[in-house]
Amino acid sequence: MSRYFDELETRTADARAADIAASLPLQIARAKGLPGYAETLRDVDPARIDGPGALAALPVLRKSEIGRRQGAGDALGGFATKPANGFAHVFQSPGPIYEPGGSDHDWFRLGRFLNAAGVGPGDIVQNCFGYHLTPAGMMFESGARAVGATVLPAGTGQTELQVRAAVDIGTTAYAGTPDYLKVILDKAEEMGERLSIRRAAVGGGALFPSLRQDYADRGIACLQCYATADLGNIAYESEAMEGMILDEGVIVEIVTPGTGDPVAPGEVGEVVVTTLNPDYPLIRFATGDLSAVMPGESPCGRTNMRIRGWMGRADQTTKIKGMFVRPEQVAALVAKHAEIARARVVASREGEMDVMTVRIEAEGGDAGAYERSVAEVLKLKGKVEVVAPGALPRDGLVIEDQRSYD
Repeated sequence: MSRYFDELETRTADARAADIAASLPLQIARAKGLPGYAETLRDVDPARIDGPGALAALPVLRKSEIGRRQGAGDALGGFATKPANGFAHVFQSPGPIYEPGGSDHDWFRLGRFLNAAGVGPGDIVQNCFGYHLTPAGMMFESGARAVGATVLPAGTGQTELQVRAAVDIGTTAYAGTPDYLKVILDKAEEMGERLSIRRAAVGGGALFPSLRQDYADRGIACLQCYATADLGNIAYESEAMEGMILDEGVIVEIVTPGTGDPVAPGEVGEVVVTTLNPDYPLIRFATGDLSAVMPGESPCGRTNMRIRGWMGRADQTTKIKGMFVRPEQVAALVAKHAEIARARVVASREGEMDVMTVRIEAEGGDAGAYERSVAEVLKLKGKVEVVAPGALPRDGLVIEDQRSYD
């Protein structure tokens, strides 16, 4: 297996800038011709948008705007170059908001990350990302195909069967959320089984240092990527484990949250991404995530810009157990029960697992009914605590993240 996925990873800064100067105006021209950008890019000359500095003059696009434009007439909101039935897949995120997916070679660009994680021909990847509605399972499956690995499409749950399959098939690599691998490993020990997994490629949640060390102690090298349903891979770790290297198919800016104005080098701000994917040309797409640019290049030899990884949310939207929970979902939960005055979602940790607790301010009520509503509206199961009226803080927070990322 080659150390690098392709020659793009080791381009000089001048060569990368020249390639972007050639490809970015074409991408802006594609976007300008789409209904979703009819107003925002109407007066833009694509030829003048030839690099990250020129992008800063364009408006930021938020996922909520894509969702607002989606409907029966255009399920993708006018932001894709093909209709929904022209893609291999269409996925659903909370909202609901729909994203397209392609089956062309490494459409989501996860192969680059899996290669950096040491996965390649001869490996069998136990893919524990979900295949139901959301794209993560397909994203990592296409990446595994791009590096010549075999895939066990395991999904989540049924942990004993996961262990049995891992033993019988001899899976050598894991793909999934950071904490679910520990569930599988612990179950294997309980069953008296020894697994052959030696590499883990994770995403969809924070990889805490203690958890990475736990895997290292078991002989498993664990690296993480930063990817979204809309954009595919954005950045990834290499064996150097010094920040996250930007994927070659995106342009990343770090901006002051809520303004779109680039921050000074090294300052923390919101991650805004322009993708070079011709099928789905998202221009200055705001992720809602916080990060910062790192100086210099990675010791691994890859030359693209690095970011410090995920450093929190620019808004209150929070990822719990690999799924986003949004303030508007909390509002929908409150609206579902007339007796609920307020609600607050609290994200915490128990051991190495995410825990979601929903504190509901109400005069009594049926806790069981609230639990069912939480699962239905937030798309996650969580603990429910019913508290007296006035008990929740009046600090404007509806989602509180108590997890430490140190």
